[in-house]
Amino acid sequence: MTTYAALLRGINVGGSKKIPMADLRTLMEGLGHDGVRTYLQSGQAAFTTGRGDEDSLAAELTRAIEQRYGFTVDVIVRDHAYLKAIADACPFPAAHLEPKQLHVTYFSAPVDEDRFAEIDREAHLPEEFRLGDRALYLYAPNGLGRSKLAEALSRPRLTKGVIATTRNWNTVLKLVELTAPR
Repeated sequence: MTTYAALLRGINVGGSKKIPMADLRTLMEGLGHDGVRTYLQSGQAAFTTGRGDEDSLAAELTRAIEQRYGFTVDVIVRDHAYLKAIADACPFPAAHLEPKQLHVTYFSAPVDEDRFAEIDREAHLPEEFRLGDRALYLYAPNGLGRSKLAEALSRPRLTKGVIATTRNWNTVLKLVELTAPR
């Protein structure tokens, strides 16, 4: 049995893609997952299963949501080891920053520096980003909502071909905690 986190992109943040977390838990339990727990309303769930891999579990949940709610939601599934490695590999001094200043964008597949070559990093200072394993770390000292760099990084041509979903540092750490072996 492995414990995973499912990261749903773009639900319950305005617009028409609304999924109550109690319904999401029920849906995931109906798929045969155990110990389903949700975190916040913005689309995080931890669960345990003995079958499948990250990609097949994400595809299964995507299909189930579409069948139940009639809309498509991008889903990324990652296991505890990956989530912990991402938190541990943070290139910024997370312990000395406010959680609202640090974010991780999780990608469905590896990305490389060439994808972001058009970003003028110096023009966005003191904001910075660094790439990790299927992840991008963003330091935004004034928060994500005011970040010009975050806006530039989210351009569709830069995320073409991959699912990308961003979480603040508190959520990054909570996902590690929720997926830790019990």
